Amino acid sequence: MSGEEGQRPEGGHDPAGSEPASGFREAVGYRVGAWREGYCEMVLEIGPAHINRSGVLHGGVVMTLLDAAAGLAGCFCPDPDRVRKCVTVSLNSHFVKAATGGTVRAIGRVKGGGRRIFFSTAELVDAHGTILALGDGSFRYFRGSEDPAGVPVETRLTE
Repeated sequence: MSGEEGQRPEGGHDPAGSEPASGFREAVGYRVGAWREGYCEMVLEIGPAHINRSGVLHGGVVMTLLDAAAGLAGCFCPDPDRVRKCVTVSLNSHFVKAATGGTVRAIGRVKGGGRRIFFSTAELVDAHGTILALGDGSFRYFRGSEDPAGVPVETRLTE
């Protein structure tokens, strides 16, 4: 999370405010742009490391953003001292249009679910709002994360 570690994005808080960003998120370079109950936006400034040999945004980066936004949309916890986590059960994607640079935003929204499993959709858009990719997935909460109040940050979560 380059330069924005610990800052709260509009409409909610960033998990980096309550726990360290994952090494993977830091390696890819995306950040949380907005986060609230049932909704999450991930933001990425496309750089040379994100481009494939065809000169467009790599499909693995696209899938990462769709997965992260859809999953985190179901894990909002209003208390920054508590956390909710999930694991992806399945993720489907549809690549619509290629991106070569600029800023992209993955927007995740929870659509439904039960106590342990929830379903979300995500779309990847460019700075003009053009849809680049669509995704939908199912996610399973880690034990304790089913509760919207979450668990204390220091609690080790298990499936």
